[in-house]
Amino acid sequence: MWHREELLKSIWHAFTALDLDHRGKVSKSQLKVLSHNLCTVMKIPHDPVALEEHFKDDDTGPLSNHGYMPYLNRFILDKVQEDFDVLEFYRMCWTLCYKKNIHSQHLLISDRDAFKVWCIFNFLSEDKYPLVIIIEEIEYFLRKMMEAMGSGWSEESFADYKLQLNTKSCLTAWELIELVGLGLFSKGLDRQTLSMGITEVFTELILDVLKQGYMMKKGHKRKNWTERWFVLRPTSLSYYVGEDVEEKRGDIILDQSCCVESLPDKDGKKCLFIIKCIDKSFEISASDKKKKQEWIQAIQSCIQQLRLGLLSPHREARLRRRELRQRQQVEEEDLAERMKQLQAASDTKQRELEAMRMKMEEAAAKAALEELRRKKTQLDLQDRYRLDLEREKMVRQQMEEQVAQKSSELEQYLQRVRQLEDMYHRLEEALEDERQAKQDEEAMRKLQARLLEEEAAKRAELEQIQLQQQRALCQTEAEKRELMAEQLAKERDLQAATLQLERLEKERQGALEQYEEVSRKLKRAATKTKTWKDKVAKHEGLVRLIQPGHKGLQQMTNWGPAAFTDAELEQRKKLWQDSKNQGAQAQ
Repeated sequence: MWHREELLKSIWHAFTALDLDHRGKVSKSQLKVLSHNLCTVMKIPHDPVALEEHFKDDDTGPLSNHGYMPYLNRFILDKVQEDFDVLEFYRMCWTLCYKKNIHSQHLLISDRDAFKVWCIFNFLSEDKYPLVIIIEEIEYFLRKMMEAMGSGWSEESFADYKLQLNTKSCLTAWELIELVGLGLFSKGLDRQTLSMGITEVFTELILDVLKQGYMMKKGHKRKNWTERWFVLRPTSLSYYVGEDVEEKRGDIILDQSCCVESLPDKDGKKCLFIIKCIDKSFEISASDKKKKQEWIQAIQSCIQQLRLGLLSPHREARLRRRELRQRQQVEEEDLAERMKQLQAASDTKQRELEAMRMKMEEAAAKAALEELRRKKTQLDLQDRYRLDLEREKMVRQQMEEQVAQKSSELEQYLQRVRQLEDMYHRLEEALEDERQAKQDEEAMRKLQARLLEEEAAKRAELEQIQLQQQRALCQTEAEKRELMAEQLAKERDLQAATLQLERLEKERQGALEQYEEVSRKLKRAATKTKTWKDKVAKHEGLVRLIQPGHKGLQQMTNWGPAAFTDAELEQRKKLWQDSKNQGAQAQ
């Protein structure tokens, strides 16, 4: 789907070419011709009445492009479909504008190549009017063109060219055509090579040809292999008879459900892969493994782009470059704003420092005056202090003489006092030594008496403990013999009890088996009795005579009254218990 902005750029060139006096005004007759040509190329029904109705307020004078834009959007661009030839549309707009803006006599490229450069300019130019291409996009275009021609890119040459532009960092379409046509960046290359490079970039960017080349394709009906020229675009893979792309043989429409897979070699064909679509599958053979891998990766990239809902790779790359430039511009604006803020803050600080410097100068002047006054006052005070010091010095000399006399008298008195104190201390020390000697003698006597008493008590205590130990040993031996005898008796009792328990367990098991055997016999007898009773009653029709029975209470069973009474049952139980006990004793 062609974007409206790309179509408007070409129409803008045509409209600008009709504006002869460069005032943004075009006559109505010229607008009619332009509108008719646009409708014809885009396969839109032309309605001349709509144009007359749109500009009915001005029938004769020139019309503003601002007045033509609503008509263009409403009656032409809103009705555009995808089935028109966009190259024919570009050529029509190019025909209206190139003769008035380009002079091909001094250019190294033909009008056809200039047209391709013009289309590339419209694709890479900014979405602002008047249209210009910035220096980054110029470098992108020139770099791709040099790579297509197989020539190296020269950063130094382009840097010199940017210096020549000075402050002008953008070019118009005609300036870009002149830049390419003069061969500033293709020196040493002939016209044919330059034309080939322009054509390859034009095919890649404008025609959205991502990859092209010869491959073998297997037919759907006859299953024969035919060489075709394949052209890969973002939404289709077309194949032609030759590389002149004049005779198309078919399209492989790519969508989100398509997939491409590698195939093993078969039927003498190598480097096979298959493209699976919803309704068909296409088997293709590349010339070598490298070409096969390149084609598979390119087709997979197109399918992935369609699944992600993205535009063609070149349009996505252009949008990314613009977004990057916008982010850089925003960052530069933020940086400039921060620089302005820092400059303003620096100016403010400078003014504050200047004010502080002036205040410091005033304070220094005041301080100098104060210093002079202080020095004068200090000199006066020094003179006064000198006189006072001289008077005090005389008084101090007199006082020192008196103090020296008093000091000698005091020294003699203190010497006599020290002698008396020394004699007194010696007397006190002698008395203290005598008293201490007496106290030590008394303490030694008491200590000896106490040690003798403690030794006698300890000896008696040890004898008592020895007797207790002997008695405890005798008692422990007797208790040990009693415990061993008791343990042996308990072990014998435990063995007897264990044997008795085992015997009782065996008796219980035998009684249980006898009881089960009696129960089985009783059940069989009851079953047999009932069976015979049923047979007799059924075959012979006899009726059991009613006879007088035992008057005591009889047991009741599931089949009626039992064959014996409770007393008889007790007697039978007693007999069974006696027989059981006799059997146990016999064992």
